[in-house]
Amino acid sequence: MAMASLYRRSLPSPPAIDFSSAEGKKIFNEALQKGTMEGFFRLISYFQTQSEPAYCGLASLSVVLNALSIDPGRKWKGPWRWFDESMLDCCEPLEAVKEKGISFGKVVCLAHCSGAKVEAFRTNQTTIDDFRKFVMKCSTSENCHMISTYHRGVFKQTGSGHFSPIGGYNAERDMALILDVARFKYPPHWVPLKLLWEAMDSIDDSTGKRRGFMLISRPHREPGLLYTLSCKDESWISIAKYLKEDVPRLVSSQHVDSVDKILSVVFKSLPSNFNTFIRWVAEVRIAEDTKQNLSAEEKSRLNLKQVVLKEVHETELFKHISKFLSTVGYEDSLTYAAAKACCQGAEILSGCSSKEYCCRETCVTCVKGPGEAEGTVVTGVVVRDGSEQNVDLLVPSTQTDCECGPEANFPAGNDVFTVLLLALPPQTWSGIKDQALMQEMKQLISMASLPTMLQEEVLHLRRQLQLLKRCQENKEEEDFAAPAF
Repeated sequence: MAMASLYRRSLPSPPAIDFSSAEGKKIFNEALQKGTMEGFFRLISYFQTQSEPAYCGLASLSVVLNALSIDPGRKWKGPWRWFDESMLDCCEPLEAVKEKGISFGKVVCLAHCSGAKVEAFRTNQTTIDDFRKFVMKCSTSENCHMISTYHRGVFKQTGSGHFSPIGGYNAERDMALILDVARFKYPPHWVPLKLLWEAMDSIDDSTGKRRGFMLISRPHREPGLLYTLSCKDESWISIAKYLKEDVPRLVSSQHVDSVDKILSVVFKSLPSNFNTFIRWVAEVRIAEDTKQNLSAEEKSRLNLKQVVLKEVHETELFKHISKFLSTVGYEDSLTYAAAKACCQGAEILSGCSSKEYCCRETCVTCVKGPGEAEGTVVTGVVVRDGSEQNVDLLVPSTQTDCECGPEANFPAGNDVFTVLLLALPPQTWSGIKDQALMQEMKQLISMASLPTMLQEEVLHLRRQLQLLKRCQENKEEEDFAAPAF
């Protein structure tokens, strides 16, 4: 039986006032004259409709991150780096969000994970007077935006819990503008601030906690450049448990007497789906849409990634790991990794599941950039339903001198394993019984010995691990602060 369809809803007014109505325009003009619509223009420039009925939290966060001009450091579609709901999977698998929505704490976690600066409050942690001051702060600035989570029923609207950005404030009328991301349902609308507070001061049945609001602003630094953690499926829970609980137990209970032995007990017990948890960030583009040579911007980003990769390769820990992996017969194939990445890239570019794609072949080539510097591009022929598409993968690389000449080194399991061990909390190794070995291990993972760019990369992964630890321990609804080290 076909499901009945709906075309929008009539906005209950009062209490809300349609933004595009004569009265709504009047309220807007009054606020504009008073300077409390400064944040509106940034937000409205990047305003979007949530792409799934339960994606209101992800859509609200995408709007705000883009309005703040935070660079995600990875491509969305074509050559464009852009925050989209599909990229916000650090703290909760997208399939889970699609099915049941997302909690306030998980949206805060995602904002942190995406590199933003976040201040979050439930209504029982602040007052309506403070809330009004925060609304005023964001409404008079282009550098801070607010997301509110509230219950629609207070406004006589259909539905229950919802997220949306706050687009402005009329102080004389004490009314806030809700930029409702469910634009298929309700238009942007003005509501009395006291009523918005009442709508936020409600219990979310999924957590048993009150709703609230968050202030999001630009970070002191951008998100990770080359490596990131992913929670695309539920497997991250077992991997996070392994890193948090099993690794410290393994290195303390096993008879370890060398760095190689430590690496052995850690590596051999890795969950089979470990490679889906930490990934190097690839840039993907449709081959037909690009020229053979790299643009200045592409070359600049590639150079930065290559600096980080080189810094990883120069660490003593990387040398230990590479030596160990060679003794156990571990091999990495650039073409295999690239084939998977090309399929994932095709998924992003088309919006279809990567399971529907297969990569028939790959070809590794060198291309020129400005100044004739070279970059490595892997072109994959991706097949779906009999149709083919060429997808380019821009790959950072370093060179080492061998007896047979210069040898190119690409991102692989040994450097990914290296940065993950660097990102683990230092206390992970405190249980090693051999004191000399424990000190050697701590020296290998010491942040003080790392170059600045690699330090920033490792700190970003540590923040992500700490946020995932909160999620695993179900503390993301209690602790909203940025991870501190």
